[in-house]
Formats: sequence, C-alpha cells, structure tokens
Amino acid sequence: MGPESCLATHSAGQTDGYPSRVATKDKFDLSGKVAFITGGASGIGAALTSKLIGAGAEVWIADRQIEVAERLARHLGEAGAAVHAIELDVRDHCAFEQAIAQAVQLSGRIDYLFNNAGIGIGGEVDTLTIDDWNDIIDVNLRGVIHGVRAVYPVMIGQGSGHIVNTASMAGLVTTSAQAGYSATKHAVVALSKTMRVEAATHGVQVSVLCPGVVRTPILVGGEYGRHTSVSRENLLKLGEALRPMEPDAFAERALHAVLRNRAIIVVPQWWKALWYLERVSPALSMRTAAVALRRTRQVQSAVTPE
Repeated sequence: MGPESCLATHSAGQTDGYPSRVATKDKFDLSGKVAFITGGASGIGAALTSKLIGAGAEVWIADRQIEVAERLARHLGEAGAAVHAIELDVRDHCAFEQAIAQAVQLSGRIDYLFNNAGIGIGGEVDTLTIDDWNDIIDVNLRGVIHGVRAVYPVMIGQGSGHIVNTASMAGLVTTSAQAGYSATKHAVVALSKTMRVEAATHGVQVSVLCPGVVRTPILVGGEYGRHTSVSRENLLKLGEALRPMEPDAFAERALHAVLRNRAIIVVPQWWKALWYLERVSPALSMRTAAVALRRTRQVQSAVTPE
C-alpha cells in the first residue's frame, strides 16, 4: 500500500501503579497544546503523558497495549483532562498516518510528537538472529521514521511544532551485548540532529531524548523485547546496579529541557560524563564497555548450566 492510500481506510479507533498527576502548570503551561505520544501507556511515555496533562495539554496516548492505554486515559481523565487512547503499532506506517489524521481531525493540530515507542533486544552479535534484528529495527528505527513521515508534514503546514525522538545513552556511547539496540538508537540520534537543522527552516523544532537508566519495563526489554542469553530477573539486577531514575523525575526534567528546545537531552545528568568520555577518548570508552561486557558474562555464566 503506497503512502497516498494510507488514509483511505481511516477508522476511529499495567499495572495499578500510575504516574503522578501533580499539576505542573507552575513550571510549564501547555494549555491549548496537543501532544501525541507513542509507547505512551507505560514507562517514560506514561510519565510524560502525566506531566503534559498536569501542564494543561491535550494528550493522545498511542500504544500497542490498548487496554493499558485506555486504563491510563481513564485514570488521568478523571479530573477532566483531555486525554485519548488510541491503538497503534508503530511498525505500520499507514496505521501511524491514520492515527495522526484522527488526532488532527478531532484536536485540530499536533504541537508535540513524542516518538517514544521502543523495545530492547539484548545479546552479543553472534547470538542475534535475523528476526531479532528485524524486530528491533522495525520498532526502534522504522517506528520513529513512520512518526516523522506522518507528523512532519502537518507541522510544516502549521509552521510550528516539536518532534521529540526517544533514543538512549546507547545512542551516544559505546555499549556491549546490545549491538542491535545501540545501532537503532545511534540512528535515531543521527536522524534527529539532521532533522533539527532542516526543520528549523520550517519553524519546527526537533530534539532527541537520551535517557540513562530509568526504572521502566525497558530495563528487561519491555513488553515485546528480550535478551538472548540473560534472564529478565538478572537484567533487572544489572539495571538496578546502575541507579535507575524514577520515571516521574525523568519526565519532569526531560520536559523542562524540551520546552527549552535543547537538541540532545541527557537525563540523569551524571550520564553526560560517559558521553564526554566517548568524545574525548573513544578508546577509553570502549574499555569501559569491555568491563560492562565482562560483568554481563559473569551474570550469564552464573545461571547457565554446565
């Protein structure tokens, strides 16, 4: 199906722990703004949704997990907020264009696109199958491209808007045992930087979020992710050792940087040290990654039967 026919078939269409709904208008006032968030039902997406609604924005929660998205929308809408849940698989570019068309039809515009949906597929390169590569590229890279293709023309027509692509620190530094994930996140960073230069000529802003470790489902791959050799329990232990930030705290700091139109947003701040190290001494950064690889292999060998 070509791009011209994508809109022809348009149709309407976690747990009990929810992000904080504390009002944030004293810090950000987004009254009258419309935001569209992919992967918005959980983790960073849910936390961003909560902060945006607290600041007065109208929010579209787009997610494959539609039941979770609908529960979150009901919860956040109890106080009268304008919030919508819409089922979306970002791998489907036609579905993405249809979802954006629905949002524009009902809300009139899109001021913010948070291209946030992502999965984690970990493992050393020799353990990754072609299905692993296809899955992570389809969600983490093509999903972002599909969002850009659907929303960018709308924002160019408006003469305004802000696209916020979620990458990762894995898109800025050398990693180990996550080549597929890191490759897609480096690509998202590159796309965002190039777009930022071009989009500015149309009045559109582009930023890229590069989270360090945040306490979300992505620590163990997310709902649709996996690791080829380390259990979810042990992945969680590895992640917890890196002092993960709570999603609410991350969302508040990230949103503050977005509203200041920062190009590359690294949160928590201390992760910037690794980014600086990567630029100053790539060789030392690779040695740091080698230490992390040894730690991962130790965890793996501790649970692998002989």
